[in-house]
Amino acid sequence: MTIYLPIAELSVNILIILGMGAAVGFLSGMFGVGGGFLITPLLIFYNIPPVVAVATGSNQVVASSVSGALTHFRRGSLDLKLGTILLAGGLAGATFGLWLFVLLRRLGQIDLIISLIYVLLLGTVGTLMLWESVRAMRRAAGKLPPSTGKPRHHNWVQRLPLKLRFKKSKLYLSAIPVIGLGFFVGMLTPMGIGGGFILVPAMIYLLRVPTNVVVGTSLFQVIFVTAFTTTVQAATNYSVDIILAFLLMVAGVVGAQYGVRVGQKLRGEQLRALLGLLVLAVGLRLAIALIVTPADIYSVVMEGVSR
Repeated sequence: MTIYLPIAELSVNILIILGMGAAVGFLSGMFGVGGGFLITPLLIFYNIPPVVAVATGSNQVVASSVSGALTHFRRGSLDLKLGTILLAGGLAGATFGLWLFVLLRRLGQIDLIISLIYVLLLGTVGTLMLWESVRAMRRAAGKLPPSTGKPRHHNWVQRLPLKLRFKKSKLYLSAIPVIGLGFFVGMLTPMGIGGGFILVPAMIYLLRVPTNVVVGTSLFQVIFVTAFTTTVQAATNYSVDIILAFLLMVAGVVGAQYGVRVGQKLRGEQLRALLGLLVLAVGLRLAIALIVTPADIYSVVMEGVSR
């Protein structure tokens, strides 16, 4: 069962596209990562042009994030105050990221730079999350003595001014690291690097936000930052395929609902371990792609057609 995509200029199997959208939506609702770092590589692997994959995949991220965030809001696991401050930093970061993307593209090495950043961030974040969550699960199972020390709060974060009280997250924290984190994640979004996989562990380990609040709050920030960057990119390069976006959005919304339900049933350390494995797997796949020699080392472009 195939359908023609006018912007991507190729025919695709509808069931495969729906399966991709549902799978990424499920993971988005489960982990609160948005899914941008998954849907774009999947679309490219399915021969969707990279420019179309980045711009169109972002629509699916917005749709699944909205679905997941609404569910968390109804369940009381979304900190709107914290999410709003993250959003303020995220929009500023996205604006800077759009300018940086144009600059790097002019230098001619944007694809390599993005891939290297992906591998570095995914490898580091995934390893740290997996190591910490495995230790937590072993302690919970009684194989290691429980930690008796005080929580390892970052002193430099605690000493920063402009502190605010976040009742939902039960935190008294400076707005500076929150805005800074939002800015950094927003800066990555225009480059096709979904920042949710960085935002979630950073909120857990740096800001000490409870795991049950992290997912919904992350999705809230992802919605608006991704929508902003998608709108700007669509207006400048006209690369959003409406048919592809619709299929991904429908499947993503459904998948996100089931992902939220599964995520609510898992303990915090289990959720972090699964996310760590997922992040590491994607990072490893990208690292292999950078090392392995491609089948076609050279390409020739003639009259707008790549050969």
